[in-house]
Amino acid sequence: MSVNGNHRILCVGAGNTGRSHILAYHRLDGFEISGICTRSPESRKAVMDELGESYPGFDDYYKALKEIKPDAVCISTYPDTHYDYTKAALLAGCHVFLEKPIAETIEEAEELVELARSTNRKLVVGYVLRHHPSWITFVEKARQLGKPLVMRMNLNQQSSGPQWQTHRQLLSSISPIVDCGVHYVDVMCQMTGAKPVRVSGIGARLTDDLPEGKINYGQLQVTFDDGSVGWYEAGWGPMMSENAFFIKDVVGPKGSLSIVAEEAGGPGRSADIESHAVTQQLQIHHSELDNEGTFVEKDEFLSMETEPGHDALFQREQEFFLKALKEDLDVSELLEAACHASRIVLAADESFRTGKTIELP
Repeated sequence: MSVNGNHRILCVGAGNTGRSHILAYHRLDGFEISGICTRSPESRKAVMDELGESYPGFDDYYKALKEIKPDAVCISTYPDTHYDYTKAALLAGCHVFLEKPIAETIEEAEELVELARSTNRKLVVGYVLRHHPSWITFVEKARQLGKPLVMRMNLNQQSSGPQWQTHRQLLSSISPIVDCGVHYVDVMCQMTGAKPVRVSGIGARLTDDLPEGKINYGQLQVTFDDGSVGWYEAGWGPMMSENAFFIKDVVGPKGSLSIVAEEAGGPGRSADIESHAVTQQLQIHHSELDNEGTFVEKDEFLSMETEPGHDALFQREQEFFLKALKEDLDVSELLEAACHASRIVLAADESFRTGKTIELP
């Protein structure tokens, strides 16, 4: 650690997510940015201009890791770099905050978890919805609906211009149901508390602007051992419809629960990252009927007006990372959950490519 007791951190990646993490480290007492590493100098300059402060800049991750010798590394890069970058950081004695997904294969994910354990370093994976107060409430209320649950979620994005350029780059290394899907299947696992046993997936290539074999639309279906089922859908690109692009609801024997984000789910908002963190209100529907067959209770609406915005939400993640470092928190259950989520979405991708339903171990 540095002389003032802060954790010296190397920030890798300064895109939408990386930028938010860098802002959090800049603001939080307990971290000291020791360098920013990006593929292009433009993205480094943009985030430093926003901060109004200059930090050492690098375009070579391994050179930065060797020269700076940080206490921790934040990796907010494309998924095809996650395994190599995280492994190098852990072997260099660094703690790691890693954006989801943890790796491109479950074998790589499990290897990183074991390496973090054997080196006694913290590895925290960026499952931001676990730190979102509205989504925490969403999970808690869903658990009151009885079993089995039917969980319906999607996040389609009608992207154009720079947003579509970013999506095309990301889709070159990952399917959309793998990238954001880990968030939502992690939520499903929390809601059910059950074991996922079976996964199927479909996908489609809706543009020639992607490398051969890559898709920009996908849907997965997962079955749990308590009878609960869930589906998640994600499509990116200028061809996507904005009709019903932000569905987040759960149905159980006792009723249903829905995120009602009328503003965030409105026209032109599907590719706006700020809207992706917005819930606005939760609608709770009760299924109980009286002797005349009418509903006993009216639907409830819980306001979520005080929820944090995009940058504030990512700062909550970094506050947890700092707490894990300072208090030596056991994050093994969170790493297990990250592997579970990856196992589900990767099985869905395998199902699409093989045409077979995948039975999970």
